[in-house]
Parts: sequence; structure tokens; C-alpha cells
Amino acid sequence: MGWTVWATGRDGDVPFEDDAAVRAALGRSSHVLSSVPPGHELDPVLARYGDRLDHAWLGYLSSTGVYGDTRGAWVDESAPVGGGRRSARAECEAQWLARGARVLRLPGIYGPGRSALERLREGKAHRIDLPGQVFSRIHVDDLAAGVVAALDAPPGACNLADDMPAGQNAVIEEACRLLRIAPPPLQSLAEAGLSPQASAFFSENRRIANGKAKRVLGWRPRFADYRAGLADCLTRSSP
Repeated sequence: MGWTVWATGRDGDVPFEDDAAVRAALGRSSHVLSSVPPGHELDPVLARYGDRLDHAWLGYLSSTGVYGDTRGAWVDESAPVGGGRRSARAECEAQWLARGARVLRLPGIYGPGRSALERLREGKAHRIDLPGQVFSRIHVDDLAAGVVAALDAPPGACNLADDMPAGQNAVIEEACRLLRIAPPPLQSLAEAGLSPQASAFFSENRRIANGKAKRVLGWRPRFADYRAGLADCLTRSSP
């Protein structure tokens, strides 16, 4: 599409801590997208470079964790935010929304090289005995397509998620089917010995509705469920 992209981060070409380089890049940019998570209750981008963010198009990648636990119920952009474990994220996205940003709320992200297939191959996959636990997810290619679609969208928040929320066990079992291996044993949270961060993942239960993104952005997930997404990951990833 004729774009030139400058990026910070591990694979970027502009070090985030290099004020002069970042400010120069901001000065020659028409669009700014931030995927930087909160740090110490503050948004690092706004805290450091907020005085230069006067662009007509601003975007911010947030988390559907801002909705907290809905006990498995569907949730859309009309729901309140900030009551869950992502309260800092909710505060940061509110600051971006106040600046007229396009905020994209994302569930668990997966893709080639970063999916249940890799966790199984590395012996890190778990099946947790939590009946009724449901999550939403998004393939990284659908995330990228959503960002592109948002370039022509009005300011506001949109959920980007696939069409089929499902339990983590179902995803692990489908990955096992594709790899033709037996699934790991069913365990309790205590038996799995997960990290505090991983355990916190199972403390919330919700289904993410993506209808607004379809209406407002004209976006549709290419990988509408985890089965299609995992099949793509298997095709594109190395064993």
C-alpha cells in the first residue's frame, strides 16, 4: 500500500529510549499505533511522548481483560471496564480514547510459532479441570487485518476476536489431534503448578462479541475459530 513503517520494540528500527529518534519518527508520521502495555500504572508512551501525539490517527492495542470476569457471558463494547485484573490497562486505554484513538481490545493472541502446538511440543501444555471455563482468542493475521481496517474507522473501542469462544482444553485437544499425539492429563490448577500470571488467566471467564468490529470496521476474521487457526499454524510452523 506504499506505507513506510517505523517501529520501536525488539524488532524495531527506532529505540524507544532514544528520545530524539522517536520524536523525529513521530514528526514524520501520519499514523501512530501503540502496543506498549502499562508500566507502574502509567502508559509509557503517553508519559514520555504524549506532547508529540497530535496526529489525526491514533491507535492503541488494549486487552479484553478490561472487562473482568463475566462468568462466561458474552460481553461487548457497551460493558463497563476496569473492574478486573486489567485495571491499569483500562486506565491507559481511557487516556487514548480521550485523545480520539481507535482502541482495539484483544483476547489471547496466537499464530505460527506461538500456539498450543508449540506448547505441546515443548511439554508445556496443560489441560485444567475447570468445567465451563471459556475464553476468546484471535489469530495474529486477523489482528493485523483489524488494525488495517481501523485505519479508515472513526475513533472508539472495538473488540477483535474470533467467532468461537472455547475452553482451553478444547484447543489443546484439537492441537493434539493435528499432531497425532495423546492429550496431556487433566489436572487441577494446583497440580499444574502454573505461574501466578498463568493461574490468573484462569480466574476470569468470558465470551467476547465481535459484532461492532464487523459493522464499523468491515472486518471479518479469516480464522473464525481455533480449528481453522491451528490448522494454519501447523502448515506454517516448523516441527
